Amino acid sequence: MRHVLAALRFACAALALAAACARPAAAAPECIVPAKPGGGFDLTCKLAQRALLEAGFTEQPVRLAYMPGGIGAVAYNSIVAQRPAEPDTIVAFSDGSLLALAQGKFGKYGAADVRWVGALGTDYGVIAVRADSPFKTLKDLVAALRSDPDQVLFGAGGTIGNQDWMKAAMVARQAGVGYKRMRFVGFEGGGEAFTALQGGHVQAVSGDASEAAMQLGAGGIRILAVLAAQRLPGRLAGVPTAREQGFDIVWPILRGFYMGPKVAQADYQRWAERFERLQASPAFARLRAEQGLFPADLGGADLDTYVQRTVQRYRTLAKEFGLTR
Repeated sequence: MRHVLAALRFACAALALAAACARPAAAAPECIVPAKPGGGFDLTCKLAQRALLEAGFTEQPVRLAYMPGGIGAVAYNSIVAQRPAEPDTIVAFSDGSLLALAQGKFGKYGAADVRWVGALGTDYGVIAVRADSPFKTLKDLVAALRSDPDQVLFGAGGTIGNQDWMKAAMVARQAGVGYKRMRFVGFEGGGEAFTALQGGHVQAVSGDASEAAMQLGAGGIRILAVLAAQRLPGRLAGVPTAREQGFDIVWPILRGFYMGPKVAQADYQRWAERFERLQASPAFARLRAEQGLFPADLGGADLDTYVQRTVQRYRTLAKEFGLTR
């Protein structure tokens, strides 16, 4: 009898092992970068990829998928219409995404059509030029715009009306130059804009502090101003704010993630808790600082509230610049 029981146990163990071997490995979570490589969305997904793995929240690195188009519109529409219930797909967003939503640039979908799950950090706008530019300060750039708007061509990731365009338009407004008179060329992501700057194709870039900090390491650019309420610590500590130079321009940029509208509550909550625990981790604080980002304690319902209020504020700003009625 003992031999029979032992044989049965062996057979059951063998069947269990075979079933386990036949079971496909769980797919790696995916982070969608809604732009080409090299910009702020790319940075956001790569930071999450590293932080989640090092914290033990994912068993394998988050897979990055690049989905450029419409400065986020293609990815947004894809998640809402075609991939609404994927439990392990997150999509990077920034305040630029919220500005686009405020202007209806994501088509028929609005801010309530996805699930805003968590934030990684806050970035800030910057105004940058080539290292050999004659513009040494933001005052120099504003003076040149006031003298002749045609001598300054702004470059940025995005199109007319997006957040980088808005930063440039706010600088031009300080010079008394209307947004219709300002010269601007848009690129598919901040990485392309900085490449154009270093190639001499544009005279200034209105971008993000985190992107600009990466570019500083390679040399070739000078940051004229950070668009923060006060100086930023770290690598940009030596860069004055626009306010210090007499121009009241502040532009914070939240960086985080959303998920599809039909993601199960348990899966949504699992991801929200991951980002919440990251925000409380000293190890993540160091990673975040390395990327030039600052704390942003927002997630779940609090993040959703922030998004809805910010979209409404941006609708008002867009009307001021004649972008919407």
